Amino acid sequence: MRGGSNFLNMHLLILLFLVNFLRTLLIIAIVYYGIRLFTRFVLPLLVDKGLKNMQQKMQNQQNQRQKPGRPEGEVTIEYNKNSNQNNSQNKGEYVDFEEIE
Repeated sequence: MRGGSNFLNMHLLILLFLVNFLRTLLIIAIVYYGIRLFTRFVLPLLVDKGLKNMQQKMQNQQNQRQKPGRPEGEVTIEYNKNSNQNNSQNKGEYVDFEEIE
């Protein structure tokens, strides 16, 4: 009886090993195809949505930079207050010249 019991235990262990191995392969295949489907269908939709959001934000920023109310072709000069102070200090020395006829 003892010899038959070892034979049965050996077959049971082999069967359990194969079942667990096949289950592991099935899980790996499901994860692989899940990632493939995600990258093929869902990821492009997310990237497209992100690009549209970024494009909309940049367009809003561009619209905010343009100051409304000015007629086209009007020229305005805006001075930076900080640069005026720096320019007045670094003008250098004045050189007098005469015109030659």
